[in-house]
Amino acid sequence: MNDYVHLAYDYPVLGAFWSVMWIFLWILWLILLFRVIGDIFRDDALSGWAKAGWCVFVVLLPFLGVFVYLIARGSGMGTREQQHARKQQRALDDYIRATAGTGGQADQLAKLSELRTRGEITETEFQQGKAKILA
Repeated sequence: MNDYVHLAYDYPVLGAFWSVMWIFLWILWLILLFRVIGDIFRDDALSGWAKAGWCVFVVLLPFLGVFVYLIARGSGMGTREQQHARKQQRALDDYIRATAGTGGQADQLAKLSELRTRGEITETEFQQGKAKILA
């Protein structure tokens, strides 16, 4: 029976470096693979069949599929990413404007009531504004 014990100092520094390098490259590869798949589905110019073809190519032959995709369509990936970011920003801005921009009926009624208490509008103007808001 072999009583040799493997200790931490039996693992050379260069071996640790190569292990970290391979892990880094593997994670980098996964990120690249998912970015390519995301770009395939984000592109509105591709038809459904083209998207399916690229997905099959990228999934069945991942290294070759991703490299061919980057060569064939890689120049537009940045542009599509920017367009997607702009579209998301516009949607967020529209949502914020719709939610907080004009205020609800209660906010408008409160402003109208404040104008009445300061004496800037008369009671009849207040009633007309209230009817207009609630209509």
